[in-house]
Amino acid sequence: MSPADLHIRSSRHSILTVLVAALAFAALAAGTASGAGDTPTVTFRKVFKQSFPEFVEIKVGENGQASYDIRQLDEEANPQPFAVSRPIVEKIFQLAAQLHHFDGPSLDIHRKIANLGEKTFRYEKGGEVHETTFNYTLDSGASQLLDLFEGLGREQIDLNNLERAMRYDRLGVNDAVMRLETDYNNKLIPEPDRLLASLDQLAADEKYLDIARQKARNLAGRIRNPR
Repeated sequence: MSPADLHIRSSRHSILTVLVAALAFAALAAGTASGAGDTPTVTFRKVFKQSFPEFVEIKVGENGQASYDIRQLDEEANPQPFAVSRPIVEKIFQLAAQLHHFDGPSLDIHRKIANLGEKTFRYEKGGEVHETTFNYTLDSGASQLLDLFEGLGREQIDLNNLERAMRYDRLGVNDAVMRLETDYNNKLIPEPDRLLASLDQLAADEKYLDIARQKARNLAGRIRNPR
């Protein structure tokens, strides 16, 4: 075999090797994307015009990835990632399973009552999608799931208010801590540990009012050592 033939065969072998590697990488990437798309997700959405906020949407994946979008309806969508603990994720999907992943009878009581906001639960897994919308429900499982999602929303609003006040409104920090403390006292915050970093930062920073720093210090202590 001539040197030219050897060179051609070597070139073909190299091209084939590269092609096989590229196909393998593409298959792996496709498999990864498919796996990500198959991750079950539960979404809660609440639309309540002329309230604050008017729009709340919280998405929680079974893998623990979550996002929130809390705003007025005339504002642009701006979903932000946030952390949800494993026990909360498991509870959300347990309740969703009890509700047949929202593939069943309507949860709404279908009676004329005050408008309490349009609430939607949505379950997605790959091409499977189920959702249900209601104003008010008497279903205990749906009520538990609603309380859990609304607690996550309230917790995020309180945290956003505190962090915004710490950046832009030092005199408003005390009010933000008081609102947070009230919700904590009323057991409306499902994951109070998420508040500790901001409370500790506030308590240690002398540029804020002493009364706000003391409230932050006390609340952080209660969260760390609940009775």
